[in-house]
Amino acid sequence: AGGKMNPQNMDIIWEIFIILQANLIVCTSAQPNPPKIHEGWWAYKEVVQGSFVPVPSFWGLVNSAWNLCSVGKRQSPVNIETSHMIFDPFLTPLRLNTGGRKVGGTMYNTGRHVSLRLDKEHLVNISGGPMTYSHRLEEIRLHFGSEDGQGSEHLLNGQAFSGEVQLIHYNHELYTNYTEAAKSPNGLVIVSIFMKISETSNSFLNRMLNRDTITRITYKNDAYLLSGLNIEEVYPETASFITYEGSMTIPPCYETATWILMNKPIYVTKMQMHSMRLLSQNQPSQIFLSMSDNVRPVQPLNNRCIRTNINFSMQGKDCPNNRAQKLQYRGQCLCASSCDLSTCFELETKPAHDKTRSVSTAFIIYFSKTTQTPRQNNIVGHNEQVR
Repeated sequence: AGGKMNPQNMDIIWEIFIILQANLIVCTSAQPNPPKIHEGWWAYKEVVQGSFVPVPSFWGLVNSAWNLCSVGKRQSPVNIETSHMIFDPFLTPLRLNTGGRKVGGTMYNTGRHVSLRLDKEHLVNISGGPMTYSHRLEEIRLHFGSEDGQGSEHLLNGQAFSGEVQLIHYNHELYTNYTEAAKSPNGLVIVSIFMKISETSNSFLNRMLNRDTITRITYKNDAYLLSGLNIEEVYPETASFITYEGSMTIPPCYETATWILMNKPIYVTKMQMHSMRLLSQNQPSQIFLSMSDNVRPVQPLNNRCIRTNINFSMQGKDCPNNRAQKLQYRGQCLCASSCDLSTCFELETKPAHDKTRSVSTAFIIYFSKTTQTPRQNNIVGHNEQVR
């Protein structure tokens, strides 16, 4: 009536347009000179209202090479349910090899991430843990939110952290470079470290996020050289971690990644987080769009095993000693057969103030949303002194 279109019909037309455009891209990719969709035609969120750049729910539809983003069964990130974690006594400590040298690299605004890529002459390798091979550091990537209560890709018991640092490594023993390894079995290891807000910051992140540095990469494709970096400083002071088999969290979502989530967060200041939120997805001549909320939604776990080197055994009646339990294999997953681990976990919203008190619960998760002095609190802790 009156020439006006029903809003519901508009939604249907918009969905048809998206499907037709997606099909056009897939068909065009079969031509001799396809557009470089793989390199850049995707986004975490709608870029400009009324334009179509595929967000995560469409990644697997617009390019046949990205179909794992839609149909893959081992996708990342995931929600880590502490009640489903299994202690694996065969997980060895992580070993970081920097050759005793500090490193240099280039920090980029990619339009989607703050990315630090090391110079090729600076080799940093990691081994141990769930790894059979040594892996070489290729890139450090930052994810962060528009608000303090969001920004990490992985969730812990359904809750997010303010950000997530991802150290992306490739298997240099089997493959010649990252590109080859990313699409190959046992190709990648990604170490994930949660970020929390505090009054002071991690010394490594402070080099990346101080005002003099971060303002050099305000716009897409900006780059800035950094030197004298100590990679060891980005790691929290813990040997505890959680691990599972998953995928890259960006297209083409290859399921070739072993994830290692460290059991303590590192800290950034409110000002540093604000500075990251002022980074633009676009170049100076384009409309400003904050890079924040550069996260892929969590994916189904699909019966994957979440392993940890944290021995959650307790001497209490609610949680029998795990080492005394009979272990059994369930598929490829090492599972404890007789303990209801849900009785062993406790969610705590404030950190312990007494640095010397013993933690009696098997797991204590810290999700304080208030600014606090960093104490290197365990994300998951067990019968230990809080330091």
